[in-house]
Amino acid sequence: MRSRSSSVAVIALIAGCLVAVGCSNPKPWPQSPLYETPANDPNWEAPASREEAMAAMAGHYAHFDVVAYDGETPNGPLSTFVISYGFTDLVIENGELVEYDRFCHAEHKANQNMVTSFPDAATQAILPRSAIVDVYEEGGAWKIWRPATPTLIGIGGDPDLPLSMDPDDPLIRDDDGDGKPGVTVFVKLFGLIGGEIYLARREIFQNDLTLFSDGSLRGTVVDDSEQLVVGASLGILNAPNDPDQWDDPGLNPILLVPIPDDIDTCEELMAMRDALFPPEPEF
Repeated sequence: MRSRSSSVAVIALIAGCLVAVGCSNPKPWPQSPLYETPANDPNWEAPASREEAMAAMAGHYAHFDVVAYDGETPNGPLSTFVISYGFTDLVIENGELVEYDRFCHAEHKANQNMVTSFPDAATQAILPRSAIVDVYEEGGAWKIWRPATPTLIGIGGDPDLPLSMDPDDPLIRDDDGDGKPGVTVFVKLFGLIGGEIYLARREIFQNDLTLFSDGSLRGTVVDDSEQLVVGASLGILNAPNDPDQWDDPGLNPILLVPIPDDIDTCEELMAMRDALFPPEPEF
């Protein structure tokens, strides 16, 4: 797996800006995997058929994923995590299990002295298409594979075609409603240099998940997203930039936790963050 960039991972993709200003001492990746897989209840009876597995998986989930990126600067590597929060619903429709995703909030962690933020309005503007997931049994465990459903943000057009690389493309649009082209990422370097980057993206993510006895689905994110830098508030930020996803499944986890149907707003989800999810990774 040597994918390009992550869903909801826009804020990870400003590594090139450090080329112009240098880097602080980079910290190494934390130990993989970030989170240990829980043991199943020994008394749990796993689903006996695909239909039973689909029924067990169908439901409303709180969504947490981490995607790791590997960038380079003249002074050393730039390693980043993007942590995304949202909702996933798995619904049985016409004999298939269909996944619906929506995102609420994203956080960014780097191994160097920088702070990056992606406003919730931009995160929530990412609207993935639904996907029929593949439900299958492997080694006694029931799994699902969510295929990619390319989704555009900050630009219009056909999401199944490659992303435009023209910053003056007439289809570029202000999806976060801030009056700037594309969607806006805010960055501050070393606590001193602040600016904005305007992006258009084609989000292309896939998930590989396993059902556990506690009702959760856990696995790995794979991402092949495409990004166009439309412009920036500072010249040093206005440069092409697209680091690779780090090739380590343990550093790219996804966790779906079953929750009641009436927990349905981003405010409710983030208020429950610590009760639902493990700590965010740190360098």
